[in-house]
Amino acid sequence: VTGSELFEQITRLPEYYPTRTELGILRNQAADIAAIIPDNAALVEFGAGATTKVRLLLDACEFAAYVPVDISGDFLNAQARGLKKDFPHLQIYPVTADFTTPFALPDQVKAMPKVGFFPGSTLGNFEPHEACRFLRSAREILGQGAQMLIGVDLEKNERVLYDAYNDAAGVTARFNLNVLVRINRELGGNFDLSAFTHRAIYNRERHRIEMHLISNKSQTVRIQGRSISFRIGESIHTESSYKYSLDRFTALAKGSGWTPTASWTDPDEMFSVHALVASD
Repeated sequence: VTGSELFEQITRLPEYYPTRTELGILRNQAADIAAIIPDNAALVEFGAGATTKVRLLLDACEFAAYVPVDISGDFLNAQARGLKKDFPHLQIYPVTADFTTPFALPDQVKAMPKVGFFPGSTLGNFEPHEACRFLRSAREILGQGAQMLIGVDLEKNERVLYDAYNDAAGVTARFNLNVLVRINRELGGNFDLSAFTHRAIYNRERHRIEMHLISNKSQTVRIQGRSISFRIGESIHTESSYKYSLDRFTALAKGSGWTPTASWTDPDEMFSVHALVASD
């Protein structure tokens, strides 16, 4: 839960542009997006988090059903209850599953046109081959003729990227160090959090932000009875966040069984939202 709460705080930071930029695109392009969505479709959200973005789509489009998919069942059901109050005519069918692996859609939506929704630049957290595998899996789950709306973070000025992942308030640092908190709690580790420093760097060659935890000293930690030694300056690479050009994302989508039909960006071309349709 701490991780989710910290991430929600990150999305509100002045330096962290993706959330507010994507919301702006969804708000400003709502009419264009609604124009390509079939009537009475089922909206399937992969990795449903806070409902801010999906509410914009539900306001703009005439969806008959909403299928939020996430591994955290309690969180999902709480969000579904909140949505039901505001959208009483919408049928909501939460599915507790790992959205990166195959899962079955509820029987109630099988005959409806399907629209997948994957906002938040989460695709960037996958290695490119994993992103391809996810898009193929989503295509199989949603079926023939399905559409997909997906948020993709774009390459940009490296200073903007650096600041977004090394915020002045240190929230991203706490989010990154929480990995060690979880290892201590769930795997019986004995990491000393004060002995590691958060650092995010942009790897230009691989088009990605890398989150690291750098060891401040020579030290040995134990995890599940095993000893792991760190030299001073040695790092644990905890997460990557790939940034795409419009062309590179289009190529990825085409190679994963989807045909791009539209894309929208903000005026500064910081972020993008893409509409795809399943290729035959």
